[in-house]
Amino acid sequence: MTVKGFRPATPLRKVVAAVIERDGKVLAARRRKGIRFGGLWEFPGGKLEDGETPEEGLERELGEEFGVRTRAVEFLLSVPHRGPSLAIELLVYRVHLVSGEFRPVDHDELRWVDPAGADESFFSPPDRPVVRFLRTLARNPGPGAAVR
Repeated sequence: MTVKGFRPATPLRKVVAAVIERDGKVLAARRRKGIRFGGLWEFPGGKLEDGETPEEGLERELGEEFGVRTRAVEFLLSVPHRGPSLAIELLVYRVHLVSGEFRPVDHDELRWVDPAGADESFFSPPDRPVVRFLRTLARNPGPGAAVR
């Protein structure tokens, strides 16, 4: 039975994102035009595969999409996001670069941005709460909470 106007809840798909820091800035990648949220910025990451931990999936995605070896070192926050055709839980981790140079494969540009002055309107909707979180940390660092 279908109730008019009722849409069953879509389960949230787990997606991972990395906060990679260098000299007080964080890495952002611009999504290519022609894809969902094309032209907007995001924190690098991707979808988890069956059986992967978020850390494993994030390290795999960063290797595939940017040609680097990384290590996820700290869970930062979870962002649930529901849109008309998208239902995800974005799991955000602080990540350290182990080796390699960032080369975008699925993005058209990379930038190191200052989280204190980042404009969230340039980011994809799921990444905007991450920008706010990082901006708050940068402006109000507490013991152990500063973006390194």
